Amino acid sequence: MGDIYTTREMLAKLVAFPTVSRDTNLPLIHFARDYLAGHGIESVLLPDPSGAPKANLYAQIGPAEPGGVILSGHTDVVPVDGQRWTSDPFTLTERGGRLYGRGAADMKGFDAIALALVPEMLRAGLKRPIQLALSFDEELGCTGAPPMVDAMRANLPPAAAVFVGEPTSMTVVTQHKGMLGLTTRVTGHEVHSSLLHTGVSAVMVAARLIDWHRQRMEENAAAADPDSLFTPPYTTLHVGTVRGGTANNITAGECVFGSDIRNLPGDDPEAWRARYRAFADALEAEMKSVSAGAGIEISTRAIYGGCRREPAETAVAEGMARRLTGDNAEHVVSYGTEAGHFQDRGYSVCVVGPGSIEQAHQPDEFIEIAQLEAGEAFVRRLMAQLAA
Repeated sequence: MGDIYTTREMLAKLVAFPTVSRDTNLPLIHFARDYLAGHGIESVLLPDPSGAPKANLYAQIGPAEPGGVILSGHTDVVPVDGQRWTSDPFTLTERGGRLYGRGAADMKGFDAIALALVPEMLRAGLKRPIQLALSFDEELGCTGAPPMVDAMRANLPPAAAVFVGEPTSMTVVTQHKGMLGLTTRVTGHEVHSSLLHTGVSAVMVAARLIDWHRQRMEENAAAADPDSLFTPPYTTLHVGTVRGGTANNITAGECVFGSDIRNLPGDDPEAWRARYRAFADALEAEMKSVSAGAGIEISTRAIYGGCRREPAETAVAEGMARRLTGDNAEHVVSYGTEAGHFQDRGYSVCVVGPGSIEQAHQPDEFIEIAQLEAGEAFVRRLMAQLAA
């Protein structure tokens, strides 16, 4: 007989694993594997292809039949560095109807529900399976999910729907933005600033590239659809970090900055990358006319498409989620999830999970106990439907 946990007990277990994205998630993944094995469920671990000490996990509960449902969540959390917590972020703490801890809302609450209810799933007499998917590095741009989705598609019976359990306060989200994360490295040519015309300032070139982001976003804002449900209702471009230069009287030899483009679902991140590269190529030609060694390198940290609104005739996940929640309103979010990766591979997807995104990444992150209970009720109704 395997271990039995309430959802709250399971959440306490998961929060206690400090799975910050820069660190390993393997202790949590091994715990989940052993827990599932204790209930007779074989799971598959997919190590990080880069060799980092991380892994995805997927498993199936119920018969090997088509038409089941995937419950998808990520295992990593953001850092707590510099945040002022009133309790240990890696010890689940209850105060005033809330459960505090890093990841409680984003999104170990959903993971805990899916895992804690496994014994009930086994007793439910499922006629179509529930497939569990736990990924790594979602917080770094959903980089862990693609190989997991590919493996599930290749090795498990095709699921009819995917529920990504990001915190939506148990409302049904049918669209979200995508993201293109870029790192730009500008190499200049150092000279004394009094001889500026003979050098190439990496910082000044970087300023022009950064301003390109600002100009494009202003264009997007001016052309925004006033009826869009997104806030803001356009593709945004943002530069978050800049580092470069040696001294005020030396043309900078290097400047590095990080940017992200959060695109509307119908806006292709690949097209944005091509537009940016074209502008960089024009600047690079100017730079090389002064110094052949100067240049602009653009690398991609992360790229994923948005979650698109599915046509009514194929929106199986949306229809099922609406029946299970009773929510018939339209909801979109500006953050990203692995939903686009599932959707791009032919799955019907929506985002629905307990907790509020307003608590995500904050000091004293919490999930309300009532939200955890609502998530449990949702999965229990799902079990009943798959057993019918």
